[in-house]
Amino acid sequence: MRTTLLASAAALALGTAASAQVVGFSQIGSESGWRAAETTVTQQEAEARGLQLQFSDAQQKQENQIAAVRSFIAQGVDAILLAPVVATGWDAVLEEAAEAEIPVVLLDRMVDSDPSLYLTAVGSDLVHEGEVAGEWLAGQVGDQPCRVVELQGTTGSSPAIDRAQGFRDGIEGHANIEIVQSQTGDFTRAQGKTVMEAFLQAENGGADICALYAHNDDMAVGAIQAIKEAGLKPGEDILVVSIDAVPDIFQAMAAGEANATVELTPNMAGPAFDALQAYWDAGTEPPKFIQTESRLYTQADDPQAEYDRRKGLGY
Repeated sequence: MRTTLLASAAALALGTAASAQVVGFSQIGSESGWRAAETTVTQQEAEARGLQLQFSDAQQKQENQIAAVRSFIAQGVDAILLAPVVATGWDAVLEEAAEAEIPVVLLDRMVDSDPSLYLTAVGSDLVHEGEVAGEWLAGQVGDQPCRVVELQGTTGSSPAIDRAQGFRDGIEGHANIEIVQSQTGDFTRAQGKTVMEAFLQAENGGADICALYAHNDDMAVGAIQAIKEAGLKPGEDILVVSIDAVPDIFQAMAAGEANATVELTPNMAGPAFDALQAYWDAGTEPPKFIQTESRLYTQADDPQAEYDRRKGLGY
C-alpha cells in the first residue's frame, strides 16, 4: 500500500510539474535599483503562483532582447513578459510571437507597435509622473527664477520621452522656470554623476542651478554625489526631484540631500500574471493598458521609514 501511495504521489507531482505554465521574461538589465527590484518581485510573484519563469538579462541591448524573445518562442513558452529597452524596432519579433500564439505582456515600458501584437501593457502613466514632478517644483519655487538641469533616461526609451514631456507639462505657464541643460544619463548612477559634473561646470560651478530633475532616482543619487563634491548642498543649494522611489533616494531625503520622488512600483508582474491567468483560463482579453498607482513622496513623508520598508525588496 505504501509503495502504491508513493507512486501515486510521484505521478501527481510529475503531472503538476508538466502542467505548470512557463513564462519567458526578457528584462532590460540591471541599470538601476528599481530595475533590480522589478526582477526580484517578478521572480517572487512567479514562484508564489507556481509558474516557471525563464529569465533573460539583456544588458541594456535591444538585440539581446530580440534574441531572447525568439528563444522563448522556439521553446514554446506559454507567455512572454517584455520590458523593452527602447520603444521602436519590435514589429518583426512581436509578429513572430503572435504567429506562434504566444501572448506578450509589456512591463513598465511601451513600444511603437500595433497594439494587436501584444496582449496588454502594465505600467504607470509616465507622462503623469513627470507632470507630478514638475508641479511639485513649481509649487516649491513659486515666482522665484529657477534654472533647471535635467538628467534624461536612455535615449529613445518611453520613460525618457514621456517623463520629459510630463515635466514640461507640469511647469507650463511658469515662465520663471527654465530648463537650461538636458542630457541623457542612461538611467545609471555613474552616468548621472558624470553628466551632473558637466552641468555644474557649465552653470557657474552650480551657482546658476536652482533644481535638478532626474528621470530616475539612480541618476539623482549619482548627481547628488557630484553636487557634494562641488562644495554645494544638494537639497538646499540645488533642489532634487526624481522618479522611482527606490530605497537610496529615501536615504538621501532623510539626510536632507533630496527633496521629492514620484513612485514607480516595481510590482508590474502581479497585474501581468493576473491578466495572463484570466486569458489562459477563459480567453479573457484584458484592457490594452493596466495602470499602476504612483505617489509623490517628500521629506515630510518619513523617508527613513520608507527606506526601512523597501530595503528588502531587492533594490
